[in-house]
Amino acid sequence: MSDCLFCKIIAKEIPSASVYEDDFVYAFLDIKPVNPGHVLVVPKAHSVNLLDMTEETLVAVARTTQRIAKAVCEAVGTDAFNLEMNNGAVAGQVVPHAHLHIVPRRADDGLTHWPGHPYAEGEGEKVAAKIRGLLL
Repeated sequence: MSDCLFCKIIAKEIPSASVYEDDFVYAFLDIKPVNPGHVLVVPKAHSVNLLDMTEETLVAVARTTQRIAKAVCEAVGTDAFNLEMNNGAVAGQVVPHAHLHIVPRRADDGLTHWPGHPYAEGEGEKVAAKIRGLLL
């Protein structure tokens, strides 16, 4: 038996408010929602984060997330949502099983986005060059 919380939820060893399931994906309401309708979209195949998912799983999760996001927005009466994925503890990942958050948003929900910080002169191009070099 896996010690992974989400693997246990997928295996129905722990109850959840399921909204969708297929061969690749299990989706359920977050137990501590940011806003009503906050859904977690979880690949059934255990993956620690985005970098650990197979391409087949990633494609299935992306397609399903789009479909679920449309349903979430219609269900709670909004056309706005955040799609979030925390990868690694430093990034806020609490459960080490890949998952996306669909968080419905409203203009009056009181949430703010994280602050951006401009690059120092020349720094942006250096970072971009490093990334391009690693993608070749």
